[in-house]
Parts: sequence; C-alpha cells; structure tokens
Amino acid sequence: MNLPNKLTMVRIFIIPFIVIIYFLSKTINQAVANLSLYIMGVLFIVASITDYFDGNIARKRNIVTTFGKFIDPLADKLLVTTTLLLLSNYYYTNMNGIYMWMPFWVVLVVITRDLIVTSIRLVAMNEGTVVAAKWSGKLKTAFTMLTISYYFFIMPFGGNVISIIGMIMTIIFVLLTIYSAVDYFLKSKHLILKEI
Repeated sequence: MNLPNKLTMVRIFIIPFIVIIYFLSKTINQAVANLSLYIMGVLFIVASITDYFDGNIARKRNIVTTFGKFIDPLADKLLVTTTLLLLSNYYYTNMNGIYMWMPFWVVLVVITRDLIVTSIRLVAMNEGTVVAAKWSGKLKTAFTMLTISYYFFIMPFGGNVISIIGMIMTIIFVLLTIYSAVDYFLKSKHLILKEI
C-alpha cells in the first residue's frame, strides 16, 4: 500500500461521509441543510485533490501498481456518481419558489459514458493495448469537478441568475461528457469493429 494507493483509499473513505451528511441534512432546517452542503463540498474538494496527487505521485516515483490501476478509476467514478445522485435529489426552496438542481438524466448520461469508456478499455486490454486518458476525458473531469463544486457552494444562495448559471454549466458538462465518450469510441473503433 504505497502513498498514491493510500490517497486513493482516502477518496473512497470520504464518500460514505458525504452520503451520511446528505441524509442528516434532509432531517434538519434549511439553514443547517445549507451548511451541510458546504461541508459536503469541502469533502468533495478534498477527495478531488487526492485524485490529482495520487496519479502524479505514482508517475513521478514510478510506483504504478495493478491495484492502483484498478482502484483509482473506480474511486473517481464512485465519487462523481455518488455526488451527482445526491445532487439530483436536492432542491432549494425560498420565498420565490423551488429551484431545480441537478436533473436526474444527467446522472444517467454520466453512468452511460463511464460504461462505454470502461468497455472500450476492457476490449483494448484484451487486445494487449492500453487506452490512455484522452484530453477530452481530462477536460470533462475538470469541468465535472467545477460544476459539482458550484452546486455545493453557490447554488444554496438560490435565485434565478444562480440557477441559470448552474443550468448552463450542467449543459456544458453534459456535452463534454458525451463528446468524451464519442472521442474514446472513434479513436478505438478499429479495435471494437475489426471483426465485423
């Protein structure tokens, strides 16, 4: 269990705490619920920072392991999918009405993309090829983290402008997610379609 793998495990251990705080926030008043969102946001950012450092440390120290290759992408998907699921079940209410948060179909798009990319990597691995992370995937990941952080820290303020900005960020995030899946497929289609 080297340092990068320890950081990855920290990311996994943070996820249940985010879920617990979410359920606690549903049982108390709105002001405390908003504070809970900020705490969840801080935990999410800490987990995201571990994602940045574990890969960098593993590459710089040349301590990439099979366990790390397995657990790192799994931890990423668990973190993002869990937080999106929680946000898709959250809304903000004030005197001006109810503000919609993350639509549930966004979560379905993310899960579908992850299944496609994982399947492509499995096929490539079976063919003895490693599918490296694409720039589109890295851009998608960065904007995903930014969008989720916006929902945790800015959306609780409510208001039409904040909601519209959140919706625009969500649309961009979804488009990047779809583009990333298409990019992976097109650059690996020679492996997937070679026997058709």
